[in-house]
Amino acid sequence: MVMGATGSKLEKALGDQFPEGERYFGLENFGNTCYCNSVLQALYFCIPFREQLLEYYVNNKNMADPDENLLTCLADLFTQISSQKKKTGVIAPKRFVQRVKKQNELFRSYMHQGILTNETRCLRCETVTARDEAFFDLSVDIEQNTSITSCLKNFSSTETLNAEDKFFCDKCCSLQEAQKRMKIKKPPNILVIHLKRFKYIEQLGRYKKLSYRVVFPLELKLTNTMDNSDSEYSLFAVVVHVGSGPNHGHYVSLIKSHNHWLQFDDENVEMVDESNVQTFFGSAQEYSSNTDHGYILFYESIGGRS
Repeated sequence: MVMGATGSKLEKALGDQFPEGERYFGLENFGNTCYCNSVLQALYFCIPFREQLLEYYVNNKNMADPDENLLTCLADLFTQISSQKKKTGVIAPKRFVQRVKKQNELFRSYMHQGILTNETRCLRCETVTARDEAFFDLSVDIEQNTSITSCLKNFSSTETLNAEDKFFCDKCCSLQEAQKRMKIKKPPNILVIHLKRFKYIEQLGRYKKLSYRVVFPLELKLTNTMDNSDSEYSLFAVVVHVGSGPNHGHYVSLIKSHNHWLQFDDENVEMVDESNVQTFFGSAQEYSSNTDHGYILFYESIGGRS
């Protein structure tokens, strides 16, 4: 672990407002690990998830030869950060980065998941077929000069299945035209929204970054994706892609902690103003000097954080 110069700057900036018991540590970059570091910071400041992992670490640290997996490595990293005597600094998440290449399903079981319902209505007999599936994040298509609310509305919009895409209706025992839609049946405590900023363009024969301006609010309602829902969420983390293309660039994260916004850029941590969040909405014009765009959004259910 190395103490960074930004540590003392951050402590001075927060002064008496430095949250009691909180730790703000940058993460060392091992070469192209900025995306991993940015997501790790967002997960660390997902308080319910952090508390579960710290409890998991305490309950399993005395076990004889516990099997190392993604979950144990992350619990160990979170414990390292939270137990530091210093308030700020830099930690090397080497063990976790090595392990992340060996993905483990146990990790997913600790994430706060919701339930999606895939509904298909046969247009001949009106029978509705519903299939539930768990989800950890929503990947949404984006358009120019739009909003997350609009993207979620499109995500849950009705699609007609006809021609070659007809639906096999069990009641009719044949292929029929149908209407299909996705909606959230059970909202998660932590809602993660992935903006599809990287799109394959057939004419170019490669992926292109979409720098579209997509407004994401500090508070979000799920009225367009759920029936009879008053679920409200508050934004607490944004993973930002910095760069003009999909094959190069950098990632940083913006985190809201104890009513302060912080920017985590690998080893560096600094305070930023809340108004800075809107600078990462995207570009209103296709060609712009601004290449810093929100990529993954982390929302928490209002009332879910103490």
